[in-house]
Amino acid sequence: MRLSFRLSAFWLPLLALLAVVAVRLHGLGQVALPDYDSVRNWQIVQEVAHGNLRNLFHHGSPGFSLLYAPVAWLTSDYHVFQGLNGLVAVAALGWLVQWVAREWRLTAPETALLLLFTGTSVFLTFSGRDFTMGSWSLLLFVGLLRAHYRRLQQPSAAALLRAAVWLAAGLSINYKFLLTLPILLVLELFYGGRLLWQWRNLGRVLLVLAAPYVLLGALGAAGGVPWYRWPAVYYNLVFPGAQNAAGRTGHLRFDGLYYLRFLRDFESPVLGPGLAAGLWLLRRRLGRLGQLARPRWPWPAPGLALYLTVWAGCFLVGMSLLLKAPRGMLLAYPLLYVLAFLGLRELLRRWAGPAVGQGLLAAVMLLAVAFNLFRIQREIYAYAPTRYGQVAAWLQQQQPGPVRVASTLSLGVAPFLAASDTVSVIVKEADLAQARRQGIQYVLLDATWRVVNATAFDSLRRQPPLVAWPEPLLTAPLLFLEHSEYTGLGYEETLQLQRAAQDSAQLRLYRLRP
Repeated sequence: MRLSFRLSAFWLPLLALLAVVAVRLHGLGQVALPDYDSVRNWQIVQEVAHGNLRNLFHHGSPGFSLLYAPVAWLTSDYHVFQGLNGLVAVAALGWLVQWVAREWRLTAPETALLLLFTGTSVFLTFSGRDFTMGSWSLLLFVGLLRAHYRRLQQPSAAALLRAAVWLAAGLSINYKFLLTLPILLVLELFYGGRLLWQWRNLGRVLLVLAAPYVLLGALGAAGGVPWYRWPAVYYNLVFPGAQNAAGRTGHLRFDGLYYLRFLRDFESPVLGPGLAAGLWLLRRRLGRLGQLARPRWPWPAPGLALYLTVWAGCFLVGMSLLLKAPRGMLLAYPLLYVLAFLGLRELLRRWAGPAVGQGLLAAVMLLAVAFNLFRIQREIYAYAPTRYGQVAAWLQQQQPGPVRVASTLSLGVAPFLAASDTVSVIVKEADLAQARRQGIQYVLLDATWRVVNATAFDSLRRQPPLVAWPEPLLTAPLLFLEHSEYTGLGYEETLQLQRAAQDSAQLRLYRLRP
């Protein structure tokens, strides 16, 4: 009997995790890399794998390129990189849920339900199909959450350093880990006591955080990259240079409703009631413990629900001050799903009792998962297959020798061409003259220019193309919203742009006349 229980406790969550893998990887072989950054990262990984470190610090993410460089020694097929990145995101989810299940003593069915509910988040599914730093950021963020929570629960210098190691690893993978620093400082100030602020411990933490910059900076210098290239990325974030192709400058735009609207329109409708229930129960619990108005410092170590609520709430408030895109809340989406699940679980158990409450929870979660899958089909799967492969095949038939093509604000066709072929990205119509001088014969009017709201290429668009193809992904609302940070547009403005950009063909090929 005990053996049977142990087997079910193992197999139920494992089957749920495999179901999430199936959802994330479904149809992945039929789609292209979804954006410019994904293709650029794929190119840079191959450069690094062959000893070219010129772009090692692109986006301040050297660790990402170094992690995937060994894969590039074996294959250049972008599907492999895309699939591995998707599996890393699933591993991050599994690790988070395993931790929550242990801390909250969830049963095996509850753990499986939580995996399915969180794993079918629409945006987490969408972001798990690119080749950016998001998946590894999620994995390292879960490691940071676990390590720092333990540091608050069981304070020690060793636990503090372990949390610092996870933070340093995250900063090496994604510059957006900088956003965790103010939240960590808030938690340390209120709950951390004096441990961090002792000179010995503070010095060790700073040394750990500085280590990647010294080691990877030295690696870059050995490859001919200036030592300041990585810090220069941070400088450009704070002091951006010229406006981009969409005419946007700066990084600030307050909008307290952007992410709430996104959650309403694209994520599970269970999130709202679940989070409201969780906040109500958390407030009652803290009120009973006298922690809502406790003047003494430091405050007692937070429980898991409060700890995750602080993280999610700080992300929501902080990102509301910056330019918006759904990926801005990437690290918080799993926390929101976990908190909604825990809130509904506790409310139903209190209202109907443990046995009936568990049955009701299962029914609600299964309906929520089914609705998530419906939205995933409508918002993700429906925008396939890609036609970039057909574009590449046509060009290779027309041009003897290496293909040379110009493309408007996109590298989307690059993974489908041979290694000897060249794609030159143009950002304005004036660049066409230079492309002609370089001997480029074809230009691909890629509808990415619509996604990034670049008002250009008027004369090109008025000409009849040689050949044209649809590319469904370039009409997807999620892709437009993901570029709202680039365009500087708000939520409704971005969706209006998406609705106005519908066309019969998103890939139009023209011959460049000499």
